[in-house]
Amino acid sequence: MATRNVVLTPHQEQVIHDLVQSGRYQNASEVMREGLRLLEQRVAEDTAKIEALRQATSIGIMDLERGRFTQVNEGDLEHYLEGLSQEATLPAREKH
Repeated sequence: MATRNVVLTPHQEQVIHDLVQSGRYQNASEVMREGLRLLEQRVAEDTAKIEALRQATSIGIMDLERGRFTQVNEGDLEHYLEGLSQEATLPAREKH
Protein backbone atom coordinates (compact mmCIF):
# COMPACT_ATOMS: atom_id res chain seq x y z
CA MET A 1 0.00 0.00 0.00
CA ALA A 2 1.06 3.53 -0.70
CA THR A 3 2.04 5.74 2.20
CA ARG A 4 0.91 9.37 2.36
CA ASN A 5 1.65 12.14 4.81
CA VAL A 6 -1.34 14.32 5.57
CA VAL A 7 -1.80 17.36 7.77
CA LEU A 8 -4.74 17.06 10.15
CA THR A 9 -6.42 19.70 12.24
CA PRO A 10 -6.39 19.13 15.99
CA HIS A 11 -10.09 18.24 15.78
CA GLN A 12 -9.50 15.64 13.05
CA GLU A 13 -6.64 14.13 15.04
CA GLN A 14 -8.91 13.93 18.09
CA VAL A 15 -11.67 12.21 16.10
CA ILE A 16 -9.21 9.60 14.84
CA HIS A 17 -7.78 9.13 18.32
CA ASP A 18 -11.25 8.70 19.85
CA LEU A 19 -12.31 6.17 17.21
CA VAL A 20 -9.19 4.08 17.75
CA GLN A 21 -9.53 4.32 21.54
CA SER A 22 -13.14 3.16 21.30
CA GLY A 23 -11.92 -0.10 19.80
CA ARG A 24 -13.96 0.36 16.67
CA TYR A 25 -10.77 0.71 14.61
CA GLN A 26 -7.35 -0.77 15.25
CA ASN A 27 -5.36 2.22 14.04
CA ALA A 28 -5.46 5.59 12.29
CA SER A 29 -4.99 4.00 8.86
CA GLU A 30 -8.22 2.04 9.27
CA VAL A 31 -10.06 5.24 10.19
CA MET A 32 -8.66 7.06 7.17
CA ARG A 33 -9.49 4.18 4.79
CA GLU A 34 -13.06 4.08 6.13
CA GLY A 35 -13.36 7.83 5.65
CA LEU A 36 -12.16 7.57 2.07
CA ARG A 37 -14.53 4.65 1.41
CA LEU A 38 -17.45 6.74 2.68
CA LEU A 39 -16.34 9.72 0.60
CA GLU A 40 -16.09 7.51 -2.49
CA GLN A 41 -19.60 6.20 -1.80
CA ARG A 42 -20.99 9.72 -1.39
CA VAL A 43 -19.37 10.90 -4.62
CA ALA A 44 -20.87 7.93 -6.49
CA GLU A 45 -24.32 8.67 -5.01
CA ASP A 46 -24.03 12.37 -5.87
CA THR A 47 -22.98 11.48 -9.42
CA ALA A 48 -26.00 9.19 -9.81
CA LYS A 49 -28.33 11.90 -8.47
CA ILE A 50 -26.91 14.47 -10.89
CA GLU A 51 -27.35 12.07 -13.80
CA ALA A 52 -30.96 11.37 -12.76
CA LEU A 53 -31.62 15.14 -12.61
CA ARG A 54 -30.08 15.60 -16.07
CA GLN A 55 -32.29 12.86 -17.49
CA ALA A 56 -35.40 14.28 -15.81
CA THR A 57 -34.54 17.74 -17.15
CA SER A 58 -34.08 16.36 -20.65
CA ILE A 59 -37.43 14.56 -20.48
CA GLY A 60 -39.10 17.72 -19.15
CA ILE A 61 -37.68 19.84 -21.96
CA MET A 62 -38.81 17.30 -24.57
CA ASP A 63 -42.30 17.27 -23.03
CA LEU A 64 -42.45 21.07 -23.20
CA GLU A 65 -41.28 21.08 -26.82
CA ARG A 66 -43.96 18.52 -27.74
CA GLY A 67 -46.70 20.36 -25.89
CA ARG A 68 -47.10 17.68 -23.23
CA PHE A 69 -47.78 19.86 -20.21
CA THR A 70 -50.65 21.31 -18.25
CA GLN A 71 -50.85 25.05 -17.89
CA VAL A 72 -52.08 26.08 -14.43
CA ASN A 73 -52.69 29.65 -13.32
CA GLU A 74 -51.25 30.81 -10.03
CA GLY A 75 -54.60 30.81 -8.24
CA ASP A 76 -55.20 27.13 -9.04
CA LEU A 77 -51.65 25.92 -8.43
CA GLU A 78 -52.15 24.79 -4.82
CA HIS A 79 -55.31 22.83 -5.71
CA TYR A 80 -53.59 21.27 -8.73
CA LEU A 81 -50.57 20.18 -6.67
CA GLU A 82 -52.82 18.71 -3.97
CA GLY A 83 -54.53 16.63 -6.64
CA LEU A 84 -51.20 15.38 -7.94
CA SER A 85 -50.11 14.52 -4.41
CA GLN A 86 -53.30 12.57 -3.73
CA GLU A 87 -52.98 10.73 -7.04
CA ALA A 88 -49.37 9.82 -6.31
CA THR A 89 -50.28 8.29 -2.95
CA LEU A 90 -53.12 6.09 -4.26
CA PRO A 91 -52.37 2.38 -4.46
CA ALA A 92 -51.77 1.21 -8.04
CA ARG A 93 -55.08 -0.67 -8.24
CA GLU A 94 -57.05 2.52 -7.48
CA LYS A 95 -55.32 4.60 -10.17
CA HIS A 96 -56.88 2.73 -13.08
